[in-house]
Amino acid sequence: MDTIATILRCPRCLSPLERLSAGLAAEFICSDSGCLYGSCDAAFPAVDGQPVLIDFEQSLFDRVAFAEARPPAPPGGATLGSAIGQRLRRIKNRLLRGTNSAASAMADRFLKETKTVAGNAGRPPRILVIGGGTAGSGSEALYADPEVEVVGTDVYASSLTVLVSDGHRLPFADASFDGVWIQAVLEHVLEPSVVVAQIHRVLRSDGVVFADTPFMQQVHMGAFDFTRFTPSGHRWLFRRFEQIEAGISGGAGVATIWSIRYLARALGVGSSLAGAIAAPLFWLRLLDRFTRSRAGADAACGVFFLGRRSMTALHPKDMPHYYESYFGEAGAGHG
Repeated sequence: MDTIATILRCPRCLSPLERLSAGLAAEFICSDSGCLYGSCDAAFPAVDGQPVLIDFEQSLFDRVAFAEARPPAPPGGATLGSAIGQRLRRIKNRLLRGTNSAASAMADRFLKETKTVAGNAGRPPRILVIGGGTAGSGSEALYADPEVEVVGTDVYASSLTVLVSDGHRLPFADASFDGVWIQAVLEHVLEPSVVVAQIHRVLRSDGVVFADTPFMQQVHMGAFDFTRFTPSGHRWLFRRFEQIEAGISGGAGVATIWSIRYLARALGVGSSLAGAIAAPLFWLRLLDRFTRSRAGADAACGVFFLGRRSMTALHPKDMPHYYESYFGEAGAGHG
């Protein structure tokens, strides 16, 4: 926490934060006494020793839940102590979806790009992971690289996070990061465009973003699932970024497995049995290597975008050409 204390800001007014006391090092108040969070009575709570820097007045998350140690549950109901459950879930997901080869390939390139950004300024690279309570499939290289500082955030605390925050109002100073990694998160926020604007704000002038977001995928995480993006819609979401590469992160085969599993659930089969019914069809995802085309993108399970912060934006008239050239000059596909 001490390494990033200088860039922490109030999520409501972006004023610097002050520690409440030496004995409560994880709790902060806003330095602006006129701010809603500028008094000890309205200090930001802490959970598992990590500050909860959320503007509760503008968030779907409730201060009382954190104050009473009832924070949002991690995806799938996993907890910090359920290592076996998390491992079994990863095995099941790997069987049904395979590994995220797109994220894995982009992680290496993302790291290279962020190191270049930081190197040009003579500083070690700092990466923000939004939704980093668990490591996303293919993101392992980020955590294995000793040269980068990874700042993990999520709406719950875990061993991979340093603080709890809501992506709609990131509690960081402008231009604080060389890279932002946001994987399987934008479908779970109410206003994706607001979150992307926050990413643009906290990135340095030539900083890099990687986003991996569902397209043809059924509802998951129940009440906390809001949005899907076509490849073109995803690009428009990141219109204030210069594209480095874009493509699919799971093709029509993976999307079909999702559909079969959810068909079984719709017919009244429990979630576990539905997964068992879909498991023998794992081979469908192997077909995705043959669907790297515009038609394949139209049926993709997920899409990714790797881009660099820009001060200019795409024009609406650019979008029809983007769709036509998605697997030409505009992007590349990954199964």
